[in-house]
Amino acid sequence: MAKENDVVLLYFEDKPLIFARIEKILPDAKPDWYHVKLLILQTPLYSVTWILRDIYIDGEEFTMSGKKVRMELVACPEESAKHTFQKKKQETPKESGGAKIISLADLRKK
Repeated sequence: MAKENDVVLLYFEDKPLIFARIEKILPDAKPDWYHVKLLILQTPLYSVTWILRDIYIDGEEFTMSGKKVRMELVACPEESAKHTFQKKKQETPKESGGAKIISLADLRKK
């Protein structure tokens, strides 16, 4: 089950719509139902509280006003060699085909 501080992607009618962070999950008076406070991650930020069953928090589809809605837990993707940033050694003008390297920091000093 998704828990507090998890990021979820909200689907509306089977299309990804928006990211949200789960702020609080509090039990409802009915068993297996919860008050889920979501911080909607868009500008401007705002929060909503939905009353959901535990299976809906786990990703099961439900309806709101007759429209299909689903929450999917977002996991941070694994790092791959393709996406890691490594500092390359600075090329000399001779290695870069004669191009001159201009330091922006030096330009600001002048």
